Amino acid sequence: MNISDVSRVSGLPAKTIRYYEDIGLVCPARGDNGYRDFSAQDAHKLSFLGRARSLGFSIEECRTLLSLYEDRDRASADVKAVAAEHLERIADKIEELQALKSTLETLVTRCHGDNRPDCPILEGLAGREGMPG
Repeated sequence: MNISDVSRVSGLPAKTIRYYEDIGLVCPARGDNGYRDFSAQDAHKLSFLGRARSLGFSIEECRTLLSLYEDRDRASADVKAVAAEHLERIADKIEELQALKSTLETLVTRCHGDNRPDCPILEGLAGREGMPG
């Protein structure tokens, strides 16, 4: 399978596939002409990586998960540990985003949004008015 075929099958852009090859996540065979020759297993790995990345796993986490996926002697606890750590980071990020949302909502509510030049949003960003939060 050439890169455009594997791109279509995996749902990943060719540029991403080349990047994954450059960093060693996939290693397609090369034909006599030098072109990449992706196997069905390569396409499956790329689909796996695409799904993992869509869930926000980092490249290194994807490398770990792919390694665990390919290791039939793995302990599911190892996989769960990677996913649980990622889930914790997501929960922390959600908490941080909710705090940012609350702060911005307060600033937007304080702004009259009229023709006057005074604006609590700009004052809050400039640090002149205590930003809530």
